[in-house]
Amino acid sequence: MINKKDFYWKIAYLLMAGAVFLIDQTTKAWAIRKLRFEGDVSIIPNFVNFAYAQNTGVAFSFLDDHGDTGRYGLSVIAGVAAVLVLYYFWRVPTTQDRLLGALGLLLAGILGNVTDRIRLGFVIDFIDVQFGNWHYPTFNVADAAICLGAGLLILDMFLSKKDEKPDEANASSKH
Repeated sequence: MINKKDFYWKIAYLLMAGAVFLIDQTTKAWAIRKLRFEGDVSIIPNFVNFAYAQNTGVAFSFLDDHGDTGRYGLSVIAGVAAVLVLYYFWRVPTTQDRLLGALGLLLAGILGNVTDRIRLGFVIDFIDVQFGNWHYPTFNVADAAICLGAGLLILDMFLSKKDEKPDEANASSKH
């Protein structure tokens, strides 16, 4: 059973995830109103632009030609992923801040993109980064949250292995 202090601490992480979700949805609404009708906006010329795009697939428009089957199939997969992230989130001790933050970011990103997919049939992307001839696929705040969350999970895997003392590792494998 989770104690009251730990419960409130986890609620704070979920509020952070909610804030990221709201930022994602707000920036996408802005992209629809501003960029779709008025055109691209250059933030840092030849480096960062805001350009409206509709992504019917997953990352980098993969699987974008499957119509409603892909739309609802991807939504179900994202919904299952969100439930699994939330389940794992509640099982992680509150002492593991990096892991809780990573899971909060993943949850916000997953919910941000699945909201678009269910509501609109596609995900709105608008952040466009390029450097010379190199051009990164257009993305959004939810995508950035997912990438940052995944990066923190990977970092946590390496750092938690490094923090584990050899004697502790041997003792836990004997039980």
